[in-house]
Amino acid sequence: MGARIFVTQAPFSFGTLVPVAWYEGAFFYQVFPDRFFRAGPPGKPAPTGPFEPWEAPPTLRGFKGGTLWGVAEKIPYLVDLGVEALYLNPVFASTANHRYHTVDYLQVDPVLGGNAALRHLLEVAHAHGIRVILDGVFNHTGRGFFAFQHLLENGPESPYRDWYYVKGFPLNAYSPHPNYEAWWGNPELPKLRVETPAVREYLLGVAEHWIRFGADGWRLDVPNEIQDPEFWRAFRRRVKGANPEAYIVGEIWEEADFWLQGDMFDATMNYPLARAVLGFVGGEALDQELSGRTGLGRIEPLQALAFSHRLENLFSRYRPEVVRAQMNLLTSHDTPRLLTLLRGDADRARLALSLLFLLPGSPTVYYGEEVGLEGGHDPENRGGMIWEEGRWKKGIRESVKRLARLRKERPELRTAPYTRIYAVDGHLAFTRGPYLVVVNATPFPFRQDFPLHGALPRGSQAVDLLSGAVCTPMGGRLCGPELPPFSVAVWVEV
Repeated sequence: MGARIFVTQAPFSFGTLVPVAWYEGAFFYQVFPDRFFRAGPPGKPAPTGPFEPWEAPPTLRGFKGGTLWGVAEKIPYLVDLGVEALYLNPVFASTANHRYHTVDYLQVDPVLGGNAALRHLLEVAHAHGIRVILDGVFNHTGRGFFAFQHLLENGPESPYRDWYYVKGFPLNAYSPHPNYEAWWGNPELPKLRVETPAVREYLLGVAEHWIRFGADGWRLDVPNEIQDPEFWRAFRRRVKGANPEAYIVGEIWEEADFWLQGDMFDATMNYPLARAVLGFVGGEALDQELSGRTGLGRIEPLQALAFSHRLENLFSRYRPEVVRAQMNLLTSHDTPRLLTLLRGDADRARLALSLLFLLPGSPTVYYGEEVGLEGGHDPENRGGMIWEEGRWKKGIRESVKRLARLRKERPELRTAPYTRIYAVDGHLAFTRGPYLVVVNATPFPFRQDFPLHGALPRGSQAVDLLSGAVCTPMGGRLCGPELPPFSVAVWVEV
């Protein structure tokens, strides 16, 4: 698990070997554990149900009974898809199906199978070359967390009083108006007082513990709400001290220069890129009203040149190793699902996912997007995974699988920088090293006849690695065949 790959970094250090971390360009797959697959023995204390029917619409409070044993059982499915890393939504003991209400940071939720189930999942995933990162919720706890319960029972006499921001006693823990600081005023989520040394050391110990247990990194929930950069610098030191190759990615919804200077996070969840891709591919199909009521906000429609400018801004503002490490996503447990955002347009969904695999960064797919799972706002976007192949949108899945395989076979599609070649209306062409990517984001066929600006050698044959089409660029132009609506080509010299 300690292997690193090396690439030639051009143009400024041509001929030198630059180490690339495992997470730079890796294909991540996000799993919401309660909704992925039921399997394995229960943890202790053992849940007896009732669980919601798997196919029933998900509810805010209901549990469907997915487990980490179930995730481990589906590792062959993920290997077949081409997945290289898993990002798990929270797995620690909690009173919520999403487990952002942490009760015990040192115990995996018994409904998910307990610590033994996580140990098993790590062993199976690692045996198949798949890394696993955990979701760290360190800004707040659930009401059931020991320190808060102690405070609730003992009031101002509790020695845990300084673990939270208390404004009065007795605590109004089950009132819509808590008299303590809570995440967005939600009484179920009391905010931790991270400046208290005991709290700080406890959380840093938790971070180190699970890395030593075998996890490969952390995704950090709302890290900007812990407004203490030194805490995150200490977090990095503890995590990287336990495993120098651990991945640290923060949930930051906007540009993140402050967090990506090399002293806190390796990457952030790249929602700005998601907005750009959806703005370019979505067109009139994009449900702006639905998007506008989420963290994505209203998405600006983009033609190819504006889209490329948006990408160039994102890629130029960070160091190359950060660009390669960014968690590039379109959707997550906090957004509507891709097919729903695109009003059921599977061709546009397929193209949007394809772009994730052809742009710099780590493509990240929320579970079920590859088979066309639909859903609007929470909890609709957290439905049970579809395992009946007859219900899959197989065109989307095959496209994801094929592009994941292409990235593995052609490492420069993971590491080479983005260079725009052509951008007119809904048509974009760019290079990644020796590869020329052509994108048709329109409902009409596109004749691939445009200036190459040296992207492919003159007089040499080129082949599209996706369709198998062959052409000979002439007069400095590609002169390729028609590209179908909402599709891509990846050309390279034969």
